Amino acid sequence: MNSSKGLGILLLMPALVLVVLFFLMPVVLTGVFAFTNMSTATGITGGAYQISPGALRVLTDRHGMGDLAERLGQPTYVVDDRGLAALEEMGIDPGIIAGLRRQYSGETYSSRREFERDIRNLPVRPDTRTVKRISEVFSRSLGNARFRSSTALIAAADAIDPDLTEEEKEALTATTYTGWTWTNDNFRRLATSRDTTRVFFNTLFFVAMTLTLFNVGYAMLLAITTHYIPERPAGIFRIIWFLPRISPVVIYVLLWKWLAWDTGFISAVLSNFGVRPRNWMLDTAANAWFFVILINGFVGASMGMVIFASAIKAIPESLFHAASVDGAYRWQQIRHIILPQLKWPILFVTCYQTLSLLTSIDQTLLATDGGPGGATEIWSLWVYHTALNNYAGNLQYGLGAAMALVLVVIGIVLSLIYLRLFNYNALVAKPRIEL
Repeated sequence: MNSSKGLGILLLMPALVLVVLFFLMPVVLTGVFAFTNMSTATGITGGAYQISPGALRVLTDRHGMGDLAERLGQPTYVVDDRGLAALEEMGIDPGIIAGLRRQYSGETYSSRREFERDIRNLPVRPDTRTVKRISEVFSRSLGNARFRSSTALIAAADAIDPDLTEEEKEALTATTYTGWTWTNDNFRRLATSRDTTRVFFNTLFFVAMTLTLFNVGYAMLLAITTHYIPERPAGIFRIIWFLPRISPVVIYVLLWKWLAWDTGFISAVLSNFGVRPRNWMLDTAANAWFFVILINGFVGASMGMVIFASAIKAIPESLFHAASVDGAYRWQQIRHIILPQLKWPILFVTCYQTLSLLTSIDQTLLATDGGPGGATEIWSLWVYHTALNNYAGNLQYGLGAAMALVLVVIGIVLSLIYLRLFNYNALVAKPRIEL
């Protein structure tokens, strides 16, 4: 028994590894990234400390340290031991080095011209080329300088301004860091952004209309209709309706776009009646929504149709025969026999298709890409545009992960609501005959 159990666990290990790598890890990483400011600018492996013009502006505007930003940004030349040691390694005349140490050690210059003038006044006067080389060695300008650690940054800043306060050091470290940091600003941005409300209601409209009209409503109509026709034509009809689901998404959407293009089928037909050709899919927001719901709905309806049709076929034929003998009409059979037997399939299709629509992106991306003017931008597409593909080029991984995490929470809440609405406890309760 023990050997059989161990063998079973061993056989399940590859499946468990795949579940952890391709299901659990992405979910966990999404939750982790949601609390960071990761982006293209910061990278995902950490960063360095760089005193860029942008960092100096932040230091001035956000922290009110304009004087410090000005001192750090302007060229500065400091005669220090590090520079003198570098001159010795370069093989500069020892007399020149001794003169610099004796006359100018510890001096700070804000102008290269002023510093080079003093170099030329040394007892051992160097030539012009040597003067240039010496001034470059003592240059301590931090403009666009890059440091691997905050310690190196502060040391370089202290060389220019030894009187830096702890507050100034903290502000300088925070504003010059180019890597990602832990933060909850992503959720604050989502809560205060106007785009959040617009995209949320777009998603709500998209899911509600597609789900009720097609994924459940029309799928149920197709399943019941094919139940009351002969088996052979019913099977052919279901196969035809299932084609959109098994067709490549690109080809499927391109067929719809060919239908709606200004040179497509609709414009070709209507032009015979004097209607000017136009792109019917993108000319107005209403038309865009019409096609987005149709494109997604036909795919969803095919799956629901197969599940409902299979569930109806599993109902004992004797119930339909008895109802016919008792004089029940088709509508009465549907209401009192079919619908009560479909609670489980309806619950499954509703939950599954809701989650599928919340994360649906392929059809909408290929059809409208959220257009026109963001009118059909739904939440999952917004996540894609934010984290993976946008016009600005700065992909915001952390913000996109926060959006995806919100979508996960919404899906869980809706699933719990569905279980409550369909009285899940009653569905899984033991039949009374067994009590």
